[in-house]
Amino acid sequence: MAKNSSKFYGTGRRKSSIARVYLLSGKGNITINKKSIDEYFGLETLKVIVRQPLALLKADDRYDVVVTVRGGGFSGQAGAIRHGIARALCKADIENRPALKKAGFLTRDARMKERKKYGLKAARRAPQFSKR
Repeated sequence: MAKNSSKFYGTGRRKSSIARVYLLSGKGNITINKKSIDEYFGLETLKVIVRQPLALLKADDRYDVVVTVRGGGFSGQAGAIRHGIARALCKADIENRPALKKAGFLTRDARMKERKKYGLKAARRAPQFSKR
């Protein structure tokens, strides 16, 4: 570890979700909004997304993860948590950065919902056209 402190922080963002992630030395428990990961996320794929940075570095059982996440849906929140965990792992040890960067976990996904335009029913959906 780079620092003597055993608490590392990372902010993750995805769509309209923002996750505040704290890494503490521990046994691998993941707590999201004061619930376990199994209680918070119903889908197994979302749990896998959250654990990806830890699995990549084989640090699943080294850290406890405490997360406060708000905004967006479950998919966006899972992406935000993954981004935050990756950033916190970089602060924990700078040698983790190349592996996380190569896997794409440190890159902020800039895709956002496109705004609705006037004259249209949605962002791109036009009203139905009829000749007669």
